[in-house]
Amino acid sequence: MKEILGDLWSFRGKAVLAITTGGKVDCQGRGMMLRGCARQARDLFPGLEERLGAHLLQHGNHVGLIDEGVIAFPVAEDPWSWPEPALIRRSADELSALADRIGWAKVILPRPGCGTGGLLWHEVKPLLLPRLDDRFWVIAPE
Repeated sequence: MKEILGDLWSFRGKAVLAITTGGKVDCQGRGMMLRGCARQARDLFPGLEERLGAHLLQHGNHVGLIDEGVIAFPVAEDPWSWPEPALIRRSADELSALADRIGWAKVILPRPGCGTGGLLWHEVKPLLLPRLDDRFWVIAPE
């Protein structure tokens, strides 16, 4: 795993982007993308809420490709709960397995649960290190 500083969205079209998400779907079948990079992604990719909702309804709160070059990386059960370390660990395992299966060379993800989620990077980093190799770049704002 590599650590970099910068803007997640500057890698759009240059790498696969993992966005941190929750597992709730609204009454219209849309994934709830209310905070952090999920909200930013919702605003950048029209229809992403619907695609996340379809993914959640079909597969549950698991890692999955929800748009071309965009992956859902679950960190919480819903937008109102705190990120869960066990879910972050599971998501890292699932992301690594998906990258192996599809053959991705570079995946960029924000520090999971550390932005609006309130977790501290020094607590989350050890969850990811044994699971993510150098194909995975964890980005923090400059």
